[in-house]
Amino acid sequence: MSEQTTPDHPNRAESEAEAADRLLHGSSFGAAAAAYAEHRPGYAEAAVRWTLEPVRDARPTQDGQPVRDGQPVRDGQPVRDGQPVRVADVGAGTGKLTATLIGLGAEVTAVEPDPQMLAELRRTMPEVRSVSGSAEEIPLPDASLDAVLAGQAMHWFDMNRALPEIARVLRPGGMLAGLWNVDDDRVGWVAGLAEMSKRKSSITLTTWRASAAKSRQEQLLGEASDLFSAAEVGEFGHGQTRTADSLLATIGTHSHLLVMEEAERARLLARVGDFLRNQPETAHGEFTLPLVAVGLRVRRR
Repeated sequence: MSEQTTPDHPNRAESEAEAADRLLHGSSFGAAAAAYAEHRPGYAEAAVRWTLEPVRDARPTQDGQPVRDGQPVRDGQPVRDGQPVRVADVGAGTGKLTATLIGLGAEVTAVEPDPQMLAELRRTMPEVRSVSGSAEEIPLPDASLDAVLAGQAMHWFDMNRALPEIARVLRPGGMLAGLWNVDDDRVGWVAGLAEMSKRKSSITLTTWRASAAKSRQEQLLGEASDLFSAAEVGEFGHGQTRTADSLLATIGTHSHLLVMEEAERARLLARVGDFLRNQPETAHGEFTLPLVAVGLRVRRR
């Protein structure tokens, strides 16, 4: 459920107005940290596994030996050493992606610039290593990571600065991946919601396929094609149990809503509420919001 606010042409420097808009939207979440933690969806486990597949299947051991099927290989035979994949969740927010990574057994460092979002993550996951930082300034050593992941965050990065910094902390062959939850508007009422809200409620699968995916791939390469391979794209269906009220609360955590004037925000949420309460699929109790976790992954050269 990300919003498309980044420039479409990564080789063109951002104007001051574009940079200011990106910073305004990207820094709007702290005041809604608790609501974000409560209402934003997590990520399909299959999508997160996909982002890590290349490094899980080819991660060197401490003695430099390769890995096959998740186990180190020595002289053609797998041997166990139990090393987890080392991952930074950059722009970790309240830890939605971090939680899935921990569940998959990764060794995770959560990196988050907003102090309120970071405080919420630390409150709910005190056992997770977490640091204040950003994609442009990652407080981790050179070549110390197998993967850098960003959930619902990469579109806020200053890519000209972030890509070289991410390349610095990744080992050769390591993965950079972005994940976004988008609404599946192949479902009729979801398409209707996007249309009546003038697509301010969230990005949809149609928008992703038509323009956002290409823009994200261009951003990932941009000035850094010498650092990363060509991007691979994945899509993974899942869903989130919602009610009309909780979906309204979810929509209220999106940056387009958070930066609106209060009166305009109230009018939009009122229209969305009326719509949801008049659709047979969403009017009565719980329903499933159909989502697709879309991903891009590139390998560090």
